[in-house]
Amino acid sequence: MGKEIERKFLVNHQRWAEADKTEGCLFRQGYLSTDPHKTIRVRVEGDAATLTIKGLTTGASRSEFEYAIPVNDAVELLEQFAETELSKIRFDLEYASKHWEVDVFLGDNQGLIVAEIELESETETFELPDWIDCEVTDDPRYYNANLSLMPFSKWDKM
Repeated sequence: MGKEIERKFLVNHQRWAEADKTEGCLFRQGYLSTDPHKTIRVRVEGDAATLTIKGLTTGASRSEFEYAIPVNDAVELLEQFAETELSKIRFDLEYASKHWEVDVFLGDNQGLIVAEIELESETETFELPDWIDCEVTDDPRYYNANLSLMPFSKWDKM
């Protein structure tokens, strides 16, 4: 079984704007299922695409199965079967010998920047970049599937 151990953090906008970073990649992702027990996602990232199935999150861990699929199939799945969708620009960075993914959200989630780090264990230690503000691993509002259902722009209107 595949397993993902991931921690999420909010990013300080000003420090992120000043940070050295690679060129980002546009992601378009939609959800065939947003059930927290079995989230099914289709993603197009540049000239690649994946189908991902994720289980229920417990702490910072959950089961994850990811498969490459043809881009044309992914686009068709997004257009015909996705219940919800979001887009973002992803930046891949190395910091203190760790790989970080920083997502700058677009559309109804514009204004939100989230950084993620995948770990080998939940107790693994790592150094935080100076552009990190606070951890949101345990806040389900920041799960991408939930952001596709209740976008960041609508949070203050509730």
